[in-house]
Amino acid sequence: MKHLTWLLLICLLPGYSFCDELKPFTSDGCSAFPDGTLEENTLWLACCEEHDRAYWQGGTYQQRLDADKQLKQCVAALGKPKTAMLMLAGVRVGGSPAFPTTFRWGYGWSYPRGYAELTEDELQQVNKLTQP
Repeated sequence: MKHLTWLLLICLLPGYSFCDELKPFTSDGCSAFPDGTLEENTLWLACCEEHDRAYWQGGTYQQRLDADKQLKQCVAALGKPKTAMLMLAGVRVGGSPAFPTTFRWGYGWSYPRGYAELTEDELQQVNKLTQP
């Protein structure tokens, strides 16, 4: 019983992500940004959904920066470089793991998560939930 108490205590302490369980993937599209133009209302939605997959699983600061740059490249490739720059600015400011939002970096994990390399167990959870 004594060991169980210690294990529960460790799991409840903030920063111990190895006790956390990844929630199923969800996407709200481009969050507080339109999913496309008035003429093509879902033009860059697929870019945002792919970006959401990266944000859902979280990881290191560099992984977040890479995901944000990939979003910018995806939208720019659709012929919208100015929109891409605006979106990049928005996700860099609004996607911080410090905010308790549904679109923060690592939102698939319990808050607060922060930046952290995914453990082997966490990677297995990601793989299990991303299998078709």
